[in-house]
Amino acid sequence: MKINSAIQAAIDLTAGAAGGTACVVTGQPFDTAKVKMQTFPDMYKGLVDCFVKTYKQVGFRGFYQGTTPALVANVAENSVLFMCYGFCQQIVRRIVGVDRKTKLSDLQNAAAGSFASAFATLVLCPTELVKCRLQAMHEMQLSGKIIQGHNTVWSVVKGVIQKDGPLGFYRGLSSTLLREVPGYFFFFGGYELSRTFFASGRSKDELVEVLEAAVCGLLCILWTVLNLEFRFFQWLENRQAFWERL
Repeated sequence: MKINSAIQAAIDLTAGAAGGTACVVTGQPFDTAKVKMQTFPDMYKGLVDCFVKTYKQVGFRGFYQGTTPALVANVAENSVLFMCYGFCQQIVRRIVGVDRKTKLSDLQNAAAGSFASAFATLVLCPTELVKCRLQAMHEMQLSGKIIQGHNTVWSVVKGVIQKDGPLGFYRGLSSTLLREVPGYFFFFGGYELSRTFFASGRSKDELVEVLEAAVCGLLCILWTVLNLEFRFFQWLENRQAFWERL
């Protein structure tokens, strides 16, 4: 049964939003450590040292600094990306001169995904800038680059507008495009090649039941990771409370 294009766009939008939320919830602590180590490489010896120092200085919430803009960034990026993917597939069909209903090759689908990432970058860049500044806020306060209290989403947004205007949110746009466009070419290329491989001569549409089972499995893994992550930080809190009582 053919799905209406508006319904398909809504499905793509919802799927992208769900995927973006899952990425933030599970990956934010590691992304925070990455940003801290890249921005202030002399402060930390490695990943473990960064985790330990962040927890001692700020506590558990330190790992989720910048979560709001990160959530907005990932949800917006994935939503726009998957919503534009179908549109970009039509552009590729026009470029190669085939009918609208013709199925694209894996390489052509990869190109469509790459084109779609350019649109997603426009919503990703501003939120990514705010997120990174919030993640490195504690270190910037220690180094004297900002004063205490300027550590909220609104204060960062206001500071960017006052200093650089609205275009200040698009600092690093060219670098983001250089990262996203080729990155999503391989992302969608790998996705389509994997579908072709697992289909083993059958139609890719026959993989729906298999993919549904895989999604259920991934949800179980996601829950396990979240549970382990929560227990790890709970263990750190209990350990810190024990040593404080001594």
